[in-house]
This record gives sequence, structure tokens and C-alpha cells, in this order.
Amino acid sequence: MAQTDHLQREPDLSPEGYDKAEDKLIYMQSLVADSDWPAMAEFLAEQSKYEIANLLESFPGYNRQLIWEQVPQDVKGEVLAELEEDIRQPIMDTISSSEISFFAQDLDAQELSEILDTVSDTVRADVMATLDEALRLQVTHLDTYEDWEVGSYMDPDIIQIQDSLTLAQVQQWLRLDKNILDDQSQELLVVDSRQHLLGLLSLVDLVKHPQETLVSTLIDSAVTINDRMDIQEAASIFRSEDIRYAPIINSHGELVGQLNVEDIMEIIQDDVDSTMKHLAGVSDDEDLFAPIITSAKSRSIWLGINLLTALLAAAVIGQFEAVLEQVVALAVLMPVVASMGGIAGSQTLTVVIRGMAMGQIGGSNRLWLLNKELWVGAINGVIWAFIMAIIAQLWFNDMRISMVIGSAIAINMTVANVSGISVPLILKNMNIDPALSASVILTTVTDIVGFMSFLGLASLLIL
Repeated sequence: MAQTDHLQREPDLSPEGYDKAEDKLIYMQSLVADSDWPAMAEFLAEQSKYEIANLLESFPGYNRQLIWEQVPQDVKGEVLAELEEDIRQPIMDTISSSEISFFAQDLDAQELSEILDTVSDTVRADVMATLDEALRLQVTHLDTYEDWEVGSYMDPDIIQIQDSLTLAQVQQWLRLDKNILDDQSQELLVVDSRQHLLGLLSLVDLVKHPQETLVSTLIDSAVTINDRMDIQEAASIFRSEDIRYAPIINSHGELVGQLNVEDIMEIIQDDVDSTMKHLAGVSDDEDLFAPIITSAKSRSIWLGINLLTALLAAAVIGQFEAVLEQVVALAVLMPVVASMGGIAGSQTLTVVIRGMAMGQIGGSNRLWLLNKELWVGAINGVIWAFIMAIIAQLWFNDMRISMVIGSAIAINMTVANVSGISVPLILKNMNIDPALSASVILTTVTDIVGFMSFLGLASLLIL
């Protein structure tokens, strides 16, 4: 009884106990179970927009609407912008255009554009009509970009100064609005009269040089990104250049926005999540707390594909029925061959797909990697083939079986490593997401090669 009480006790909700997200979730669950809405509203008022969004995503759909009603009005818009699109959509369906317009007062163009992507055209038009002209133009501009383009992720509300100004004029302008700069600001973007980006003005230079100095004489170079660039390429630039933000320019060299490292980190996290789901054959849109039927449908497609590949491997085994009938030991050892090849290929596949996501694989290094994996597979194949051959000899006391299992493992592990790099590269050249289908193809290859080599060698050496 004492142990049960310990497990069911409420988490510590003192300031010290707030450090654990799990404690907050358990407390929220207790509030939902007790329908204690006033306490929930008070608790949510103490949380950040990120924490509220995470809590909403940690409940089944039928509870989310009840929790949403207790979210403080002044952060609802920001919370909506933080939610995953498939979780945001049902909530948005219950919100009127007037409510969205109210939320929009505290949102920037980037957040507002993301929210309006999940509403009807009618609601969108109603909300857009209530925005001030500057914000409306920014949102409209963001909507001209494709989902994969940098422009759809940039912040169009940027701080910029003319190169013709003096340092004194710049400082005077900054003092007029103390909210222009934040604690992270280190440079100002400099443009000419035609809005062309010229570079950066360091805040250090702004204060240490004579105030009559022109901005144009102190401009530093900047790492720029084109607004039509693929967001994944932009992420690679951020990693290689180790930058916190980058000015975004269009094809004419005009400054149109700014891409921040926070946006890039979100892209990288989304990409990691997507890759993990794809490797397991799960849809991008599947919510952890989605209805049973929805999850079953989204996973059934890849289960069906996996069944077909398994039947193909079974058909290969079926060609060697005579060998299996005569030597029972082969049936006992056969899974070992496929398993060793499968894990060897999966290790290579995981490293390769990560490298592709990081932009580290391309050009001549592909051939080098292919050669490397060939030797890694061969070396590990020989080592584990020798170990398994000894085990088989001790187990069955038959040199022929030991030779068969050892040779098959060496062959399959070598082929698995080569397939682990060649399959995703081939799929990428075919414009197919390697993370989505490479694992299925790799499993099929290692199963067929493993069974074919094992049973084929058995037919030659034993029968």
C-alpha cells in the first residue's frame, strides 16, 4: 500500500518541482480528471507558450479543446503558432475569424502566416481585412513562397539603416524606440536607397567611432541567403558558417527579410522527427495521440509493403525446400544470417542518411564512402563469420554447416554495408526520400541475399 501511495502522489509543484515537464503533465492529467478548470487556468497562466503547446500535444484530441479553453487569452495566438499543424487544425476549426483577429494583435507576420494556413479562405480574408497595411503586406509576401523555400521561414520585419546616414543619426533613431534592439543584437543591416543589402554595421563600431562618420565607411560583409533557396541548404550554411542569423535577399539583391537560428533549429528538429518516422514507416502527419483508426490506417501502407517484401524472401526460401527437409540445422541457423546482414546494413543506413541530412555527402566522397563501407562490411563479415562458424561447429559438429554459415554471413554483411550507402544515394537521385523507403529496400536485399547465399551454398556443399 505504501508503494502505491508513492506512485500516485501528486508531483512537486513548488518552483523547484517545475523543472520537470513530466511533473507538469501528471499534474495537468489530474486537473483534467477532476475537471478542475479554475486550477488549470491558474496553472497555465504560469507557463510559457512553449510549455502550453507541449502540454496540449501531450493529450488525446478530445481533451485538447477543454484545455484550450483554459489557456490565457493573451497567449493563445502565440500558442497556436507553436502547435504542430495537424494538432492546430481541429482547434482552429472552433475559432471564429473575430477571435483570430484578436489573437493576431500580438503576432508577427511569420506566426500569423503559419496560423492562417490552417483556416478557410473566407476566414482568412476576414482576418486579413482587420490587419494594418504593413502587417498585411508582410503576410501576403510570405504566402508567395513554397513550403520548402527560405522565404516562407524568414522574418520580414527587419531592422535596417541607410548607408548615407551618420553614426549620430543612427543612434538618435535607435533611441526613439528602445524596443528596436534586444539583448542579442550585435549588428544592424545596411541598405542603399534601392533597398539593396550592402552589409552589416557593428554596434561596437557604432559607438566607438566619431559620430559624424558615415555608415558607408564602416560596413562589414554578411553571409546572405537567397529567398528561393531550399531551407535544407540554408540550414547547411548556418552549420558551416556558425552564424546566428542571415539576411535574406531576392534575385535582385534586395533585402527582404532575416532568417534566425531559432527557425533553423526548428527546421532541423522537424527534419529529425520526419526522418525517424520515415525510417519506421510512419507518416509525417501521425500524431502521438491520434485516434486508433487514424494511426492504424497511416501505418498499414508500409506494413503491407513489408509483407510483400517478406513474401518475396519467403519465395526464395521456398526454392530450397529439399535442402531444408534434409538438414534441420539449416532452418535453425537461417535467421542468424538475415539478422547479421540486417543490423550491419541498418548501421550504415543510419549514418548515411544522417550525413545526407547534414549535407555532408556529395560529389567524389560518395565513391570513397562506397569503398569504405565495402571494406568495413568485408572485415566485420570475416570476423563474425569466423566466430559463428566456431559456434556452429561446437553446436552441430559438422564442418560443412560451419563453412556454409560462415561464408553466408561474410557475403551478406558485405552486401548489406554496400547496400546501406548505395540504396539511399540511388533513391535520392530518383527524387525519392531515402528515409521513407530505404529501410524497406535494405531489409529486402539483406533477406534475399542472406537466404540465397546460405541455402545456395548449402545446396552445393551438403547435398
